[in-house]
Amino acid sequence: MAHFNVPLNLPHAATVATRLLYHINRVQPDAAKAKPAAELAMDLSDCLRPYKMQDENPPEAEGKKVAQEAARIARLLVDEIARGGYGDDRLGQAIRNLFECLELGEEGAKQSLRAGENPDSALRAV
Repeated sequence: MAHFNVPLNLPHAATVATRLLYHINRVQPDAAKAKPAAELAMDLSDCLRPYKMQDENPPEAEGKKVAQEAARIARLLVDEIARGGYGDDRLGQAIRNLFECLELGEEGAKQSLRAGENPDSALRAV
């Protein structure tokens, strides 16, 4: 599956995590239905928030640990989006971008489809 391999970028991952909450609220305006996904998106944002205003990643050991935890939460978030059936192209793209920032481009290409990204999107081509 085509994907992008980019180096770890926790500051940008933090930005993408913030966007995920926006997209969840946009595609699922029913707050009660979206609550589990919104809570996971907040957990993800909280996990990455310390890195949002930094220009660089933290030291390697810390960066890897944070990336692993962010990926764990993101997987749960994708499960909830898929279970709720309210994914869409933009939300899926944000999921793919998040995984790319965590050095998990191949997984992101797969998870983004579960979150609703259009499989024919030009943004998926390498």
